[in-house]
Amino acid sequence: MINRVVLVGRLVADPELRYTPNGIASCKFRVAVNRPFKNEGEQQADFISCVAWRKQAENLANFMKKGNLIGLEGKIQTGSYEGQDGKKIYTTDVVADSIQFLEPRNSTGGAQSAPNYQSSTNIGGTNQTPPQGNYGGNNNQPSYARVDEDPFANSKGPIEVSEDDLPF
Repeated sequence: MINRVVLVGRLVADPELRYTPNGIASCKFRVAVNRPFKNEGEQQADFISCVAWRKQAENLANFMKKGNLIGLEGKIQTGSYEGQDGKKIYTTDVVADSIQFLEPRNSTGGAQSAPNYQSSTNIGGTNQTPPQGNYGGNNNQPSYARVDEDPFANSKGPIEVSEDDLPF
C-alpha cells in the first residue's frame, strides 16, 4: 500500500504550536494549494489541514507565518472524535514527514519578485547554519558558488572531455 502526499502551497494562517502532556511539540496548520485549472478566470484552491510533530513543528511555528510558501511531504491520516453536541466528527489530515521553507524568512507571502533558489530544509530539525569546521571556528575553505553565478564565466574556449571522463 502507498500513502504519500506532496504539497506546495501557502500557509492559510499562522501555525498553531502546542505541546502534549509529555512535552512533545505538535503544530496544526492549513495549506492553500492552487488547483491546476481556473473557473471563469478565477483561480481555485484547496485548503488542506496538516500537522507536524517535534522539532519540525517548532521550526514551522517559529519561522513561518500566514502567506509563506512551503512544500511538504507526508501521509494522509484519518480519525474521528465525539463533538460537544455528541455527534461523531471525522477528520482528515496530512501528517508531515518533511517540510521545506520555500521563501526566505523576511519575505512577504504572495509577493511576486525574482525567483529565490535558496530553500530552508527542515528534516528532523537539522541545523541550517553553514559548516564551520570541527570546533565552530572558520575553516577558511572557499565558499560555495551562488546559484545565479555562471561557473564557466571565466573559462577560455570549449571544455575538453575525454571518453574516460564519461560515466557511461
